[in-house]
Amino acid sequence: MKIAQAALRAVDVPLSRPYAVANHATDSAGMVLLRLDAGPCFGLGAATPEPEVNGDTRDAAFGELQGVVDDLRGRSVTPPDHFVDILARLRSPGARMVLDMALHDLWARSCGKPLVELLGRVHAAMATSVTIGIGDVAATLRDADEYVGRGFTVLKVKIGQDLALDLERLARLRERVGRSVALRVDGNVGYRPPQLLTLLRATQGLDLEFVEQPLRADDIDAQRVLPAPLVAKLMADESLHGVADAQALVAAPRAFGSFNIKLVKCGGIAAGRAIAAVAEGAGLGVMWGCMDDSRIAIAAALHAAFACPATRWLDLDGHLDLSRDFGVGGFTLEGGVLRLLDVPGLGVDPVGDW
Repeated sequence: MKIAQAALRAVDVPLSRPYAVANHATDSAGMVLLRLDAGPCFGLGAATPEPEVNGDTRDAAFGELQGVVDDLRGRSVTPPDHFVDILARLRSPGARMVLDMALHDLWARSCGKPLVELLGRVHAAMATSVTIGIGDVAATLRDADEYVGRGFTVLKVKIGQDLALDLERLARLRERVGRSVALRVDGNVGYRPPQLLTLLRATQGLDLEFVEQPLRADDIDAQRVLPAPLVAKLMADESLHGVADAQALVAAPRAFGSFNIKLVKCGGIAAGRAIAAVAEGAGLGVMWGCMDDSRIAIAAALHAAFACPATRWLDLDGHLDLSRDFGVGGFTLEGGVLRLLDVPGLGVDPVGDW
């Protein structure tokens, strides 16, 4: 079976619920989409590159993929690592993510099995967090009421613009939702070292799962001198882009106690699994995260997560606020819990004009 067609698109999708994080606001998702066809099988890839995360853009990813799609035609459908020659030509992580994902999907469909089974399933179901953007106390509580009412049991709160307000928001939120709802926070590099210890000490009684990337990458040495229990509460995101970063971050003295792996940062499923292997070897837990992603990309991250022994948390809610999507299926989300469908590949069917 050989790849006969490769269809590539760049689209801009408005968000139904715009939001703010520490360093920018977002109201749309710039996506790149790829469909590979080989006989009766197809493979889908999608990514939403985020310039604020690693400088990558939709246009850069799309342009690089335009330069390689012709070389895909006529290639046999084989495991994705057989395409390393083409993947290595892509400097954009978003471009690598799109192609890597489509190749994994096509390969698994050609085998007639869900991708997670080919990768080696170790998890069957897990709760995902849902994100509350930066806002005032009233907006934070209003969003929390809505999400808890929809069955979510894990809330991720964006912080990092105003420490005093953030502490008030978190304290009021914990009062509102009680202890049956898990809380985690994401600083998006919004704080500076003097504020970090205040944040960690002031929130000790709030039972936060973790604090995601509170400091800029060039400030994280300040985390290495913290007491081990506090370092264990810190999760790397913007400081973690590839295996080299992962290896540096697990070296002593550590700055983080866990990793957030996003396919768009590292360049796809294979790269994400390589980072997860470093984390597992060092005894660190892993969360699989996302951007404002299509259901296609959410499914890909979920397949990788459920095949990873180090997976402890999911933050795969990026599809919920898209005004439209380009795939259906892949997984179910019930009571805040994600489960994969027992169908070949990523399990996502295309919607609309591909």
